[in-house]
Amino acid sequence: MSQATSPAARSGLVVVALCFLTIVFDGYDLIVYGSAVPSLLAEPGWNMGPAQAGAIGSYALAGMLIGALGAGAVTDAIGRRRIMLIGITWFSVLMVACALAPSPEALGLLRFLAGLGLGGVIPSAIALTVEYAPRGRRQLYNALMFAGYSVGGVLAAVLALLLAADHGWRPLMAIGAAPLVVVLPLAWRFLPESVGYLLAKGRDDEAWELAGRYGVDLQALRAERAAATGTAGPRALFRRGTLAATLLFGAASFCGLLLVYGLNTWLPQIMREAGYPLGSALTFLLVLNLGAVVGTISASVLADRFGPKPVTAAAFLLATACLLVLSQRVDTWLLLVAVAVAGLGSVGTQILVNGYVAVHHPAAVRATALGWALGVGRAGAIVGPLFGGWVLASGIGIEWNFYGFAVPALAGALLIALVPRPGGNPSPVPASDGSAESTTKEEATA
Repeated sequence: MSQATSPAARSGLVVVALCFLTIVFDGYDLIVYGSAVPSLLAEPGWNMGPAQAGAIGSYALAGMLIGALGAGAVTDAIGRRRIMLIGITWFSVLMVACALAPSPEALGLLRFLAGLGLGGVIPSAIALTVEYAPRGRRQLYNALMFAGYSVGGVLAAVLALLLAADHGWRPLMAIGAAPLVVVLPLAWRFLPESVGYLLAKGRDDEAWELAGRYGVDLQALRAERAAATGTAGPRALFRRGTLAATLLFGAASFCGLLLVYGLNTWLPQIMREAGYPLGSALTFLLVLNLGAVVGTISASVLADRFGPKPVTAAAFLLATACLLVLSQRVDTWLLLVAVAVAGLGSVGTQILVNGYVAVHHPAAVRATALGWALGVGRAGAIVGPLFGGWVLASGIGIEWNFYGFAVPALAGALLIALVPRPGGNPSPVPASDGSAESTTKEEATA
């Protein structure tokens, strides 16, 4: 019986579950700001306008840019597990501080600091999930894990519906500290270190023990590392043969995260400006993230079957179409359908981009590549809330929010279509469960 099909292999789901829980609160802490914007605009004595609210929304994302780039650069040196534990503790403590912010300026600074931890955990969570997933199910496992982001968005919308009208925005921020008691103890006890990291550090005995316990295909990891000898570290991403993919993935991530954070920050307020009451406006945010959960998992199954490239490009095109529908005055039921599909095309598309990056690069530089793509993408995340706030403040028309977001959605599809096939990938390692065949298909369509 191979490692991939043994009973021990099923324990790899523990890694996925812990990364999922981390990303749930990562997503909650980011998306809750969009749920809180209507209350922040009405906060007595703060006199906030849409432009300032959009700027504060971008501060956390600026912190995430630094956190993702920093974590991507150092995670191969200090390990995925340590990055995860530090990041969880950091962003949880800062969310308590955000709940106590005495002014808009203080809130902006604290959101920036929280973003450092929020951005730091994402590359390691993706890298650990992909490493511990069965080789023919990497896209599905990554989507299941990263669906936690949208689950966090659903949680933020539901709690805002229950609390915002009567209690304002502060309790919503304080709930962001829950990982200190919910996730951190579990991660400390059960989250393993990356097997690839242990091999790179010469800790072969620990690597073999973890590989046996979690069903990791150690031979395949060794083959990937042998093929990537001398290419570890950030410079490996900018060599001949990898430079084009590195730049295209960064630009596609820019487009994807612009959509994610622009819509999650401003959709409730845009709908309020369109005449919907607070409860109904928050419902659109709920539908956006529910659509992302269902759509992304479905799309990931297709990505495992047909490859991440065509499915990711198609998801960007779906986002373009749905944003154009949202710009029109149509029946509410059609708006809800368009918002749900836009959830796949925005949040879901970025998850697919992350999975594509992860399978495109060998294990030696996977976390670094993810850190680069997500770090560059954070520039788009910063632009998204600023853009939405500027359009609302300008008064040129709500529909221009959607027109503006449709452009990067279309650009994302074109960028993904241009990503070249990976060069120098190792030959698949035979496995009795057919994982080698799945890996070959995955790489051939990448």
